[in-house]
Amino acid sequence: MRHFSAQYVFTNEGAPLKRGIVSVSDEGIITGIHDSGGDLAEKRSVEFYNGIIVPGFINCHCHLELSHMKNAIPPGIGLAEFLRIFRNARMAPTDTITGAARIADEEMYLGGTEMCADICNTNHTFSVKKQSRIRYKNFLEVFGIDSEKAEKRLDEIKHLAAEAEAAGFEYSIVPHAVYSISLKLFRLLHAETATNRVTSVHFMETEAEKQLLEKSEGPLMDSYRESELVTEGSDPDLVRDHAEAVLEYITASGNLILVHNTFADKNTINRLKSRDNLFWCLCPKANLYIEKHLPPLGLLMKENCRIVIGTDSYASNDRLDILDEIRTLQQHFPSVPLDDLIRFATINGAEALGEQEMTGSIKIGKKPGLLLIKDLDFAGLKLLPETNVRRLV
Repeated sequence: MRHFSAQYVFTNEGAPLKRGIVSVSDEGIITGIHDSGGDLAEKRSVEFYNGIIVPGFINCHCHLELSHMKNAIPPGIGLAEFLRIFRNARMAPTDTITGAARIADEEMYLGGTEMCADICNTNHTFSVKKQSRIRYKNFLEVFGIDSEKAEKRLDEIKHLAAEAEAAGFEYSIVPHAVYSISLKLFRLLHAETATNRVTSVHFMETEAEKQLLEKSEGPLMDSYRESELVTEGSDPDLVRDHAEAVLEYITASGNLILVHNTFADKNTINRLKSRDNLFWCLCPKANLYIEKHLPPLGLLMKENCRIVIGTDSYASNDRLDILDEIRTLQQHFPSVPLDDLIRFATINGAEALGEQEMTGSIKIGKKPGLLLIKDLDFAGLKLLPETNVRRLV
């Protein structure tokens, strides 16, 4: 049994506790929470830290299998050009991919990630996850704009699903993005994923998506034609509207995580309010890396959207660090309180992944992991450039 205290304890079960005490069993289960009212008497058994204690982070969007791609694609080139380079740059020997994933996994754990929703196109990270201290939710991702290959694409992902099940992993089959799935494949996926507990989809990451869906033109269409995914003079058979894709073609079962939302607009947000159990995942550092643009956090909060945080991949980020992501949001949206940012990165993510019974908040009986965030501005409760995190439990 250990007892921890700090200047503040953010439990996500109410207002932050000033110099509260959290008791944790040897198995990491919260056994007690004491509100000292800020008057903490010295006790030899209490470990006091000059920082704030928060639950373990929940990373709601990552591509661990792309960890070997760090610095492989230049920043600021836009999604269409990013994807063009990405198609070739992702190829590497399996040992290289697995080795980089193992290093990234350990970095994420030490940086406070307790649970991670990870995109899988292959089985390359399965051996890493078998040994990881992070609990992974595996999203097996499907894409393909050629209607004639829709059944083949579904069969391929079902084969990967069989491997994941044999390995004992938690998984969902999910679509990649509205712009990368043919109508036929969307319909096949709708039937295949009818009982999903959690689904995710890349959503409104670039303005070029709307150009492609509405007019069959723009940088994404140019990229498709250059790579011969679409022949000259023909148009892909795609859904023509982002909100329509969510409401008509993505399973209504379970939770849905919309990832990126860099160019989400008020009309789309309002249309999607009829969809239950919807979460909006922000990966701000990746958005700046690819598009030099951030999602409309103020609008999303004003519209009462449930916000969660992801890191995306080393192809579009220099670190897989949730603290860095919320620090970036604070830098660009300084009016957002720290307790909101912490909730985005913890309890909201746990709820999005359906794991709030044991993670996401500091509550007796839960096993959320405990982190210490230190070297911050206590007077204003703000993160600083030098603010860092260490794992306590």
